[in-house]
Amino acid sequence: MLWAILGLALGVVVGYYIPFTYSDNYSLYISVAILAAMDSVFGAIRSSMENHYNNIMFITGFFTNALLAAFLAYLGDRLGVPLYYAPIIVFGGRLFQNFAAIRRSLVEKFLIEKKRKTRSNIE
Repeated sequence: MLWAILGLALGVVVGYYIPFTYSDNYSLYISVAILAAMDSVFGAIRSSMENHYNNIMFITGFFTNALLAAFLAYLGDRLGVPLYYAPIIVFGGRLFQNFAAIRRSLVEKFLIEKKRKTRSNIE
C-alpha cells in the first residue's frame, strides 16, 4: 500500500513539473482514453479488495480499453458519427459501479470493525 501511495505521489509530481501539451484536436480522444483507463484502475482496486486481482488482466485491460475507446472516438470522428458516446456510457457506468462497490466494501469493513470494538468494550 505504501508503494502505491508513493507511486501516485511521484506520478503527480512528475506530471505537474514536466510540461506536456497536446493539440486541442486530440482532446476528445484523450479524454475518452483517460475515462477507460480510470475504469481499469477502479476495477483493479475493486478486484484487489475482493481478493481477485490479477496483474496481467489489469495491464492488458488498461491499455486495450484505452486504445479501443480512443479508436472508437477516432473512427466516429472520421465517419461523422458520435461513436465516442459508446465508451463514455460503458466506461462511465462501470466506473460508477466499481466506485460503489469499493465504497460499499469500505463501509462494511468500517461497520464490522466498529461492531468488533463495541463488543470488546462490553466484555
